[in-house]
Amino acid sequence: MKNWIKFFSIFLLILALSLVIIVGWKSNAPFHSVEKTAKAAVLHNQQLTTVTDTYVYHGKKSYVTVIGKDDKGKKKAIFVSQNNSKEKPIEVYLKDGISKKEAISEATKKGDVKEILHTKLGVEKPGIVWEITYLNKQDKLNYVYIMFENGQWWKRILNL
Repeated sequence: MKNWIKFFSIFLLILALSLVIIVGWKSNAPFHSVEKTAKAAVLHNQQLTTVTDTYVYHGKKSYVTVIGKDDKGKKKAIFVSQNNSKEKPIEVYLKDGISKKEAISEATKKGDVKEILHTKLGVEKPGIVWEITYLNKQDKLNYVYIMFENGQWWKRILNL
């Protein structure tokens, strides 16, 4: 009887872990697919020669941000629209605005930051923005949007 209890306990544990892994993998598949497609399109159209980072940005519209270097060796971000495949991708040189480090510094000036969760470059109505997501010292979720062009605050969503 003890052996059966051990067997079923181990079996259920393995089954639960397998289900968690499969659900996690399946839930990430659409993001991976659109990132891969956008990266391939940017490389195929020779907008970038090398890609260093890709991620999905959701604002009013969804974009895949592809960051890399062009044929002149300059760092560039390309924003590929997910809502309209005929829309021309938006391009911006990273030297033409504030850096990721500067955006984080501006967002965390108040010093109430416990942990930075992510920093993404995206497109919103007023232009290109840095989205900084962090937890404050009270473990509340915060979003800060800083304009890429000049480092000015655009929008804050605090204490969620």
